[in-house]
Amino acid sequence: MLTVVARQSDALTTLLDRKGVLLADGATGTNLFAMGLTSGEAPELWNEDRPDNVRKLHRDFVEAGADIILTNSFGGTRHRLKLHGADSRVHALNRRAAEIAREIADAAAREVVVAGSVGPTGELLVPLGALTYDAAVAAFVEQMEGLKAGGVDVIWIETMSAPEEMQAAAEAAIKVAMPYVVTASFDTAGKTMMGLAPAALHSVLAGLPRTPVAVGANCGVGASDLLASVLDMSAAEPAAIVVAKANCGIPVVRGDAVEYTGTPQTMSDYACLAIDAGARIIGGCCGTSCEHLAAMRRAIDGHSRRPRPDVALIAATVGPMVNKTSAENDEAPRRERRGRRRA
Repeated sequence: MLTVVARQSDALTTLLDRKGVLLADGATGTNLFAMGLTSGEAPELWNEDRPDNVRKLHRDFVEAGADIILTNSFGGTRHRLKLHGADSRVHALNRRAAEIAREIADAAAREVVVAGSVGPTGELLVPLGALTYDAAVAAFVEQMEGLKAGGVDVIWIETMSAPEEMQAAAEAAIKVAMPYVVTASFDTAGKTMMGLAPAALHSVLAGLPRTPVAVGANCGVGASDLLASVLDMSAAEPAAIVVAKANCGIPVVRGDAVEYTGTPQTMSDYACLAIDAGARIIGGCCGTSCEHLAAMRRAIDGHSRRPRPDVALIAATVGPMVNKTSAENDEAPRRERRGRRRA
């Protein structure tokens, strides 16, 4: 096992203060599938079974210019690992995920932040499901303890939908004494699947004893929709550090494969618009390769911030919106009611 070196209490904020805008990495799952991961196989098992592949992915992201690399631990709670008969290995698999990423970060010629990826449990919390809030916190604590033991700098809570689960994960990060980031997927009518609007994300976490280092959006249905969410979040809290980690275009099924429509130029344009929209941490989610990431690095390094864009400019630059914005969807029923005439 690697020796875990004591880290700064908040390496992410320190690097942000120094560089202003940071580049997060690209897709974990998409790139591991390209290395041979099969559908239905848990990526987290590769931390022990095929660590060289995971190591290579992190190294490739760093070489492409990433300032932040996320551990291969998105589905690392006992609830998800149970589907693969690995719920007794939560601590070991998460610790190994962190150790692999830490090794690559520490070998880099510049500072690279290691973020411990924590995804949803896959369970619904009561009253919609059987998972209690306290049980969710316990599951996240178990995972995060493994990530912390392996040497992560920050907990990266991502692709969230339910406010209660976000709060449970945030509480777990606080319990294990780690700084944390929270990003949600706004993929349903401009909101999360559970109805949370982008502008409301700040308030979900506002009452906690320690607030997140950053909040933002990841995954979703395309770069344009995600940028619209970023506009809402940065307008609601201009001082907040906002994360943009969009999918690389729109997924298209071709035979047995899923391909994403985004090109390196599209992702470069998206990265620049994200800065203009108020994001300070920018990366790619599903479909984002090292080629895309390298193009984003060059774009960010050469970009001078421009006036804040609107949705029309975003759509004209990186492609049409898939959904209406959250505000437009809220307004539509009111317009419909106002426009009705009595028979």
